[in-house]
Formats: sequence, structure tokens, C-alpha cells
Amino acid sequence: MKFIPDIIYEDNHLLVIIKPQNMPVQEDESEDMDLLRGIKQYIKERDNKPGNVFLGLVHRLDRPTGGVMVFAKTTKCASRLTEQLKSHEMKKSYLCVALGNFSQPSGRLSCYLVKDNKNNIVNLATKSDYGAKEAILDYELLESKQNMNLVKVDLITGRSHQIRVQMSRQNQTPIYADFKYGDKNHKGNLALWAYKLKFNHPISKKPMVFKVLPDHETMPWKIFENAILQLV
Repeated sequence: MKFIPDIIYEDNHLLVIIKPQNMPVQEDESEDMDLLRGIKQYIKERDNKPGNVFLGLVHRLDRPTGGVMVFAKTTKCASRLTEQLKSHEMKKSYLCVALGNFSQPSGRLSCYLVKDNKNNIVNLATKSDYGAKEAILDYELLESKQNMNLVKVDLITGRSHQIRVQMSRQNQTPIYADFKYGDKNHKGNLALWAYKLKFNHPISKKPMVFKVLPDHETMPWKIFENAILQLV
């Protein structure tokens, strides 16, 4: 089955798309179609390119997470976007539906995480643990209903499974349908969505902002439909 990416912006330097949930960004052991390969094949056929298509992977999203992503179409663009990511000029905001009670309506979560690559799970760690990396995020509680919470998350660092682990293990508020990190009661897609991406165009330097809302007609997002629509 041919993959057709959901492109929301494209020029000669970069490509902004909506990543589908449950699709890996890069090839993994599952051998399922991955986003990087799918977009390359699409561009090669669309533009009738004879050789390999360059597409620079600037940042990642976990397989079950969907939302907005930017890819570089040139090496210069890839380098400049990567520098913005490292210097925190690139801003990434997420929406999630978390379960339980928040002690504070907003705050910062900071800890150390270590990844168990064999079991593909991330655990809380101490600074001195081998392979531990600092993880920082800011959160804001937007609305609470039915023991669920619509939360906006601004990432300061970008660690594997970071939001999922920090919400569940550090804050005791697991994300809806995240069976790996604490929610065994709800089925369906993980309620974590990359909804806003801000960066400066690597060539023109023009500020660029892209917003993509989750499907607010499906559970659990539809519980917070009015609040989500206000984020447009």
C-alpha cells in the first residue's frame, strides 16, 4: 500500500507533515513502513527523481504519538534546524489527556531517565546512573473532567518516552491508553499529540508556527473538544 504523507507546508528547503499515530519515524525491528522511508518514496515518485531523495530527520516522535513534524530537504537546512533544536530555539508543544489528580495546575517536572533498549522502556534514574539523561518539561492543566485532565506540555529536553514517563512515574498521572506506563483500563490510541511546532526558517529566518489539533471527535479528546478548539 502506497504511503501518502499529510503535508501541511513545503518549500525547497523543508517539509512539515502530520505524523500518523502508531507509525515509526525510522525503520525498526517491526519492518513496518516508517515515516522517513514513506516520505522519501512519495517525493521520488511525485517529482520523478532519478536518484536517492535526501530527507533530513531533525527530531523524532515516539511510534504511538502523532502530530506535527518538520523534515529538512537539504543538508544546510538539516544542520541549521538541528542547531535550533540544540539551542532550544525550536519549541515543541504537546497535548495529552492524563489520568488522576494534579497537585498543581502548572509546573515543571525535572528528573533523570535511562532507557532499557532491550525492553524498549524508559525508567526513572539518578544522575549517577549509567546512561542517565536529564529530562525537563513544563506543563499546564487546561481542563479537568471525569477524572481526566487536558494538559499542555512544553518540552525543554527531548528524551525517548519522556512525557509518558514523567507524567506517569514522576507525577503519578499516566496518559490515557498508555498501557506501557500505567493505564491498563483504557484502549485505543495513546492520548499524546504533538500539536505545535515553532522555529525560524533556516534560510529566510522568518518565524514559523504550525498547529495541528488531535481528532477531537474521538475519545478521550472529545471530552475536551471546546478547550481544544480554543487552541487554534
